[in-house]
Amino acid sequence: MSKQYAGQIVGVLLAAGRGRRFDPSGARSKLLQQLPHDVGGLTVLARAAGNLAAAVPICVVLRPDAPELAAQVAGYDQIQCDNADDGMAASLVCALQQTETASGWVIALGDMPYVQTATVQALVTALRQGADIAVPMYGGRRGNPVAFSRQHLPQLLQLQGDQGARSLLRSCLVREVAVPDPGIHQDIDTAADILRS
Repeated sequence: MSKQYAGQIVGVLLAAGRGRRFDPSGARSKLLQQLPHDVGGLTVLARAAGNLAAAVPICVVLRPDAPELAAQVAGYDQIQCDNADDGMAASLVCALQQTETASGWVIALGDMPYVQTATVQALVTALRQGADIAVPMYGGRRGNPVAFSRQHLPQLLQLQGDQGARSLLRSCLVREVAVPDPGIHQDIDTAADILRS
C-alpha cells in the first residue's frame, strides 16, 4: 500500500477507537449513527470519510473486529490495526507505517463529520507552501484535523498511548491556518452531540 501514496499528501482517518463515552457497553458505535440533518442520510463515519476524500486520497484505520464500520467506508483504502486498543497513537503509527512514502499526512478523526473539505484543502496548501505542521483555527482556537510533513515522520512513529501527536504540537513550529469552519471543533462523543448536530 505504501508505494501507491509515494509523494502524495494522504488523508488518514482514525476510526479504530471504541467510543466508550458514547455507549459504555460498547453495543452502539457512535460512528454508525446517522446524522439527523445529513441530506444523504450518511453515518458519522461515512460523512467524515467523504469530506476528507474530497480533498485528498485517504486511508481509514479500523479495528479488525468492526465489519460494520468497514462497510461504511468500503470505497476507500482500509488499514486494520490489530493493537488499536493500545490508544490513538497505535492507530496513527499503523497508518503511517502503511503510507510511509507519502510526502505528508492530514490526520483526521472519524467522529468529526463536520470538518469541511475546504479546511482540508487549506491544510494541504499550507504543507505544499512549506509548513511542517499545520492546524486549522476557528474562533481563536485550534482544532482538527492536523497536517504533518515528512519531516516529522520519525517522531510520529515513536508516539504511544492515547495522546496522539499533541506533544509535537506543543514542541514544534506550527502554522495556524484560519478557516471559516466551526466543524473543526465538533466531535461526536455522546448521544447528545448527535442531537445537537
